[in-house]
Amino acid sequence: MKLGTIVLLLATLASSMTATADSSTAISGRWSEQKAQAWYAQQQWLVGANYVPSDAINQLEMFQAETFNPALNDKELGLAESVGMNTVRVFLQDQLWSQDPEGFKKRLDAFLAIAARHHIRPLLVLFDSCWDPDPRLGPQHPPIPGVHNSGWVQSPGAKGLVDPAYEPRLKAYVEGVVGAFANDDRVLGWDIWNEPDNDNSSSYGDREAPHKAELVAKLLPKAFAWARSAHPIQPLTSGVWRANYVDPDKESAMTKIQLAESDIITFHNYGWPEDFEARILELQSYHRPIICTEYMARGAGSTFDGILPLAKRYNVGAINWGLVAGKTQTYLPWDSWQRPYVVVQPTVWFHEVFRQDDTPYRQREVELLRQLTGRGSESVTTSTER
Repeated sequence: MKLGTIVLLLATLASSMTATADSSTAISGRWSEQKAQAWYAQQQWLVGANYVPSDAINQLEMFQAETFNPALNDKELGLAESVGMNTVRVFLQDQLWSQDPEGFKKRLDAFLAIAARHHIRPLLVLFDSCWDPDPRLGPQHPPIPGVHNSGWVQSPGAKGLVDPAYEPRLKAYVEGVVGAFANDDRVLGWDIWNEPDNDNSSSYGDREAPHKAELVAKLLPKAFAWARSAHPIQPLTSGVWRANYVDPDKESAMTKIQLAESDIITFHNYGWPEDFEARILELQSYHRPIICTEYMARGAGSTFDGILPLAKRYNVGAINWGLVAGKTQTYLPWDSWQRPYVVVQPTVWFHEVFRQDDTPYRQREVELLRQLTGRGSESVTTSTER
């Protein structure tokens, strides 16, 4: 065979392989590294909090018609704006869609409008494997005295997770919600599944669905595909939160799915600053934007003082857990599930930035937020005052 013929065959083969790769990318819909980086370059440094209003114990109470509270959302997002925050991470719940799709869309639209007036773009979480595996619509139970996050619910619950007949409802929920806001620039992005392999061993472990991690691992790629079928302008992600991030032999099956599917890389870290920095350095190998979507647990060594300067140095987004102390009681530490803080309060608050009277838990923290973001002010403006 002549050299020219061999060269032509090799060129044809290379072209075919490139076309196949391009076709695969088009089918999966995952953003390229270049597209993800271009999107991130258009953002301000992202700083915010995981947000549930102080009068809501969970996602259901936040968004059900009877308890949706726009006035409180407005006031508390004003507090977030006042310290320089420009995003909040907000959890949704599949039963809200099943109960009242149109009403839920209207309330979510109203929430986005309030956030936008405060220059805040939410990252919306679709599914969650943390805490109570038996979510129920309607009135929610009051907080258990002295216990951290005593009313938070999973989505889907254990019953829906084990029942194949429930899957079409999950698909309709994802396609419906993402489809409704796919071209809405008030939405920062879509967090497909929060801590998908969390077994809740220290709280509800004995009530979890059998083989939960395996069931979620089958659903997670489908959930990404359902969201992508709506062709959103916003990135998709699912935050890695434990195990090794860079060694394929040590990564969990769930971590591999999360990293392979995510347009942008998100992660959780409640450790000391040196641990936070080590996770960033590991995740940089993926050459995609990085956002920490959960941090700041004072009693565990994760503080604004230690974490925020590092996040800014590496241009990593930073979303702490909690904004205003309320019914979630997440100012109490995780070990309150084993020893409720009903007689003695913890030495320091675990999460949250503000007390219910709108004063900061620690003034130096809000000053640091304003200083590092270059945003915010001591005055709080509500939408009605604009």
